[in-house]
Amino acid sequence: MNESPEPKTQTMAETENYLAWRAEENDGETTYHLELNSVTIHFFKEEWQEFLDLARLLVRDADKMG
Repeated sequence: MNESPEPKTQTMAETENYLAWRAEENDGETTYHLELNSVTIHFFKEEWQEFLDLARLLVRDADKMG
């Protein structure tokens, strides 16, 4: 039985409790993953871009609040 090779993964950012990483899947798709304590959220590329837009808005709003 031939097993598919594991995807290539790369850690993007990490803190004590959180981890963001991406995987280059065997079919050419890139997926993004957030591990937040015991919760993992998986994103396809378009979803990841929208999440980053949301995160930028959150940071901008937080900076305004001081």
